[in-house]
Amino acid sequence: MGTARHNLRVDGARLWSSLMETAAFGVTPAGGINRLTLSPEDGQVRDWFRNACEAAGLTIGTDELGTQFALRPGRDGTRPPVATGSHLDTQPTGGRFDGILGTLAGLEVVRTLNDAGIETEAPILIVNWTNEEGSRYAPATMASAAHVGTFATADILARTDVDGVSVADALDKLGIAATEPTGSRTIGAFVELHIEQGPILEAEDKTIGVVEGGQGILWFDGTITGFESHAGTTPMPRRRDAFAGLAEVALAVERIARAHGPSAVGTLGEAVIGAPSRNVIPGRVRFTLDIRDPRAATLDAIDAELRTALAEIAGRRNLGFTLDLVWRQEPVPFDPGIVALIERGADSLGLPHRRMVSGASHDACNLALKVPTAMIFVPCKDGISHNEAESATQSDCTAGADLLLQTLLTLANAPVATPRG
Repeated sequence: MGTARHNLRVDGARLWSSLMETAAFGVTPAGGINRLTLSPEDGQVRDWFRNACEAAGLTIGTDELGTQFALRPGRDGTRPPVATGSHLDTQPTGGRFDGILGTLAGLEVVRTLNDAGIETEAPILIVNWTNEEGSRYAPATMASAAHVGTFATADILARTDVDGVSVADALDKLGIAATEPTGSRTIGAFVELHIEQGPILEAEDKTIGVVEGGQGILWFDGTITGFESHAGTTPMPRRRDAFAGLAEVALAVERIARAHGPSAVGTLGEAVIGAPSRNVIPGRVRFTLDIRDPRAATLDAIDAELRTALAEIAGRRNLGFTLDLVWRQEPVPFDPGIVALIERGADSLGLPHRRMVSGASHDACNLALKVPTAMIFVPCKDGISHNEAESATQSDCTAGADLLLQTLLTLANAPVATPRG
């Protein structure tokens, strides 16, 4: 695959204006965004996206999980589209760039092609994947996973949030009706632009991360069961304190992840005491674990060591426990040909870059199981993401969109169907 040879650039000011305009949907007092998937705020930004795509001449389709597909036709309607995009949902205290940069950069690419009167050989498709974040519904990236067949659509529709609202009910409440079955949309290649969500690019003064793949992820739901008793009358040696047990579990997670460093990471992200009371010893605690590493063998080892540590803690403290694996995403390599294409494109645009592995999960990691896929990263300030302080510069966002434009043009105008590298 060669690099596109032209001087076409996106309108960086227009892209930035779109980012700031959509930041109003779910804005928080601290200037971040709370836009949980399939919430009213998510519905508002979805409507904005639909209207903007239709104004750009795109045809919109929606699958059974609410994923939006915006298609720009190509000269050859028999060729599968070259796709880009990301997501519009956020964390409860999310920022203005995570996910939406990739989605709106796809829109800006189309607007730029329209302005220049350029028609591509293959169609171009922009995708807004439902529930990338996994904050309201587990697992994360569920819609793209269902698209490639990792999960059954019926299973995902039945998933519920903490209030018992199912995905199907949330879709219905927003009036989102499917126009096509999940997984029926053919994609020839997929390229996702995203902020790095880490500190490496900024620390090394690089504008572009050429992403070679995504690391593996384990998500666990766990419980620790002890016995509720009076906080003032129960002697310390006779207590079966579930929360004290969880404190040891948290330290065990940290110890085990550090032992498999420097790449492994482990996070105890949620902890809920059952029937909490100031003067009652906690008798039951629910918690979640997030384990990540780019090596499958390391994930297996951490899984085994966590279970051993939990059993030891529970036995010593006379507690019960469960640890259920609710999601496993294997480490995934991206398409070498598209990775090399992105790297050459960064060179041609004069953008400082480095190769890297994504520490976060993305919809691209699911697409890579079936479709030639790669990602482009741009820096975010101090590496902060999933936080209201998340920030990126207009120049970096523009540079990433310019590289996305060059990459999509090359893929869409390739003389034959997109080859695997």
